[in-house]
Amino acid sequence: MSERSQAWLAQLDSQSAKEQERFMNAIASKLGRARVIEKPVHPYRGAPDFWHKFEWPLEERIEQFTTNFQAAGGYVVRIASMEKAKVAIIDIVHSLGVNRIIHQDQSELHALHLSDALTEAQISVWNTDNRESWKAAAAEADLGIVLADAAAAYTGTLTVLSSKEKGRSVSLLPTSLIVILPVERLKTRLGEILIQFDQSARKDLPAGIHFISGPSRSADIENDLTIGVHGPGIVHVLIIG
Repeated sequence: MSERSQAWLAQLDSQSAKEQERFMNAIASKLGRARVIEKPVHPYRGAPDFWHKFEWPLEERIEQFTTNFQAAGGYVVRIASMEKAKVAIIDIVHSLGVNRIIHQDQSELHALHLSDALTEAQISVWNTDNRESWKAAAAEADLGIVLADAAAAYTGTLTVLSSKEKGRSVSLLPTSLIVILPVERLKTRLGEILIQFDQSARKDLPAGIHFISGPSRSADIENDLTIGVHGPGIVHVLIIG
């Protein structure tokens, strides 16, 4: 590079630095405080120790999860057993006028024997027939039913892992969703759930980790809110136990 080009680039760099200085000083002036020019000190990385120890008792976890999830537009009900959950699912199916249902290939969901109780509905089990286009089947379903792997009360967030038997499409593509959450899987903090993935070997990680904090909500640049564009518009959580 010629000396002339180097001088020109140095001049541009100087002008840019001066403009940046002017811009930052103007912001500090409008905020009514001096500019921070020293690098802030970070005494720790990640969450502080007190947060790692923070834990609500079970009943408060249930209450906080319910409050937070319902604030995002979801529905939560606590149910004593899986047998009573079956009754709740049947009621939801009838209230929504559901015709097509898809659920994960999980023993807990098979034990509900929904086909016997909902003879009028078409019920599919994810990835149990190689001839079926399962992504299309999930997209055409009125209702998906999944078993939550974990949940965080502090944020009202469900965690659903994906695998060969637990396709992510079951919770993402149907119009509505029912999530069954065993109460012992309800934690206080999201960090309690994430730590297990941090400690797992790469080969043991799930195919997908999905966090659900209510129905699908989308807003454009003008803040016009639309429900159900990128996922189920209706989400029911059944806390079991």
